[in-house]
Amino acid sequence: MASIHRISTRSDFSRTLKKGVRVSSRDLLLTVSIVPTRWPDETGRRIDVATSGGPWLGLIVSKSVGNAVTRHLVARRIRAAFAEVMDECPTTDTSVVVRALPSAAEVSSVELAAQLRKALRHAKVRRLAAELLDAPRSFSTKSADGAL
Repeated sequence: MASIHRISTRSDFSRTLKKGVRVSSRDLLLTVSIVPTRWPDETGRRIDVATSGGPWLGLIVSKSVGNAVTRHLVARRIRAAFAEVMDECPTTDTSVVVRALPSAAEVSSVELAAQLRKALRHAKVRRLAAELLDAPRSFSTKSADGAL
């Protein structure tokens, strides 16, 4: 998986974990967030700056999964699995943070890919995509003093 598809900054992790929907599987806990396609968003801020190259993946593999060798092995397996299922993401503006549970150390990348695929097809993710991508939004172009 190319490095442009990785979440690497704290702010991107935080935004995804706060704004996203959580879906769990046997060995993984996913948080999926979609960057709205329309500007401005509900808060009136510009959010579409430098959002090309997605979908993005962030990993959380804690010490409870195992020692450093095991954690890196699990991270590589999850990256390989995500590379297989990237097309399952609702849009290219999707951020996914995957938290590996301790049981992920004994699972193959094929099984991890199946779990990721199932999680990305979950009703919560589809509902989030429908809300953000299909719902028409009307934003006023007037400023606070009434001028255009």
